[in-house]
Amino acid sequence: VVTRFPTTIASLTGAESEELVPLCWSFLYFFCLLCGYYMLRPVRDEMAIQGGVQHLPWMMTATFVTLLTATPFFGYLSARLPRERLLLSVYAFFGSHLIGFFLMMSSHVAPQWIARLFFVWLSVFNLFVVSVFWSFMADIFTPDQGSRLFSVIAAGGSTGAVLGPLLTTVLTYAVPIPALMLVSTGFLAVCWFCIRALDGWSRQRPARDIDRGGEAIGGGTWAGMRLALSSPYLLSICGYLFCLTTTATFLYLEQTRLIGEQIVSPQGRTRLFAMMDLAVNVLTFVTQFFVTGPMIIRYGLASALVVLPAVSVAGFALVGLMPLLLVFIFFTVVRRVGEYAIAKPAREVLFTVLTREEKYKAKNFIDTAVSRGGDAATGWMVSMVKTLGVGVTQMALMLVPLAGLWAWLGWSLAKQEEDIRIAKPKGNAVYCQKNGML
Repeated sequence: VVTRFPTTIASLTGAESEELVPLCWSFLYFFCLLCGYYMLRPVRDEMAIQGGVQHLPWMMTATFVTLLTATPFFGYLSARLPRERLLLSVYAFFGSHLIGFFLMMSSHVAPQWIARLFFVWLSVFNLFVVSVFWSFMADIFTPDQGSRLFSVIAAGGSTGAVLGPLLTTVLTYAVPIPALMLVSTGFLAVCWFCIRALDGWSRQRPARDIDRGGEAIGGGTWAGMRLALSSPYLLSICGYLFCLTTTATFLYLEQTRLIGEQIVSPQGRTRLFAMMDLAVNVLTFVTQFFVTGPMIIRYGLASALVVLPAVSVAGFALVGLMPLLLVFIFFTVVRRVGEYAIAKPAREVLFTVLTREEKYKAKNFIDTAVSRGGDAATGWMVSMVKTLGVGVTQMALMLVPLAGLWAWLGWSLAKQEEDIRIAKPKGNAVYCQKNGML
């Protein structure tokens, strides 16, 4: 039975025998990362309501400004630190913040401001640590391995995301909410061991002629922004992510407003948020494990990049016709499953054809500043449009053509990724330079 176990895992995941160990470490890494995050997410969503839904655009703007500040600092560190030290430093940095929140929340000083600060911090934390994780994955796995294995690795995160809300529900009966910060810190500590194991495997693997993981990434402090804005390929990824963020933020704002109006109890709202997270994460896990990988292998990367925009076209049309809380919740769950299970792993494959500097710096800028910039811009646009008397129905229908543009960008990106992947091994320097690859 023991000897057949690796064979069974390989047949289920599509992994080669030499890929099983790094696949398991990557699975555990993402499991711990998202388990620690999803323990805290229901608390953040409730704090958004307690801080005032009308203040959400300000909190989103604060998140965006924080990320704009953090991005060049990350660029500075990545230009000077080897890969392993860079990753370990990022997680130690955020782990120290969790300990600080434990102390501040336990003191019960200025709880409303601490709640707003925690909302901003967790929004930054989520994007930053997940972006760094996928940069690492894109660096140590090849494009072919990414197409086969990223959906399985993403399923590790979904497993942790299922367990996280359950742990929160159980632990809050035994310990106060601030103690959750310490439990989450423990999960980040496990990520340390995973990083060290994966970095060691990457440097020793025989399939790669040269692994430069022990060297600093190099480049300038502002290289991430420069690279992202100078490459047509990376600009297309920015556009794809901006469309995703804009549509998701509109749903989040309206759903949060309706929940705040229709559910009076803070405990009831927190339970609803936790139940939605649980439903999303269970469905995401099943989809990642059994649908995403075979879909990409059989129908190509374009199918995985286009399916979420296509679903959004139908979803916004439905919301426009029936702007009810139940419809918002159903559409949100379906969209998040499509994003986490299909669009996210497919989007990460797009980065496997990039240089190391682009994988870390440009990707970090796109995943953080572009994403949260879309949040902030959408928050203010929704507020402004509402002052002009435009209702939810009209806004939802206006997003239908945007989702169509989003689908076209997904198809275009899949074609560009294929062209770059084919061109690079052939040494087509002209093509690669044209598309920002050199």
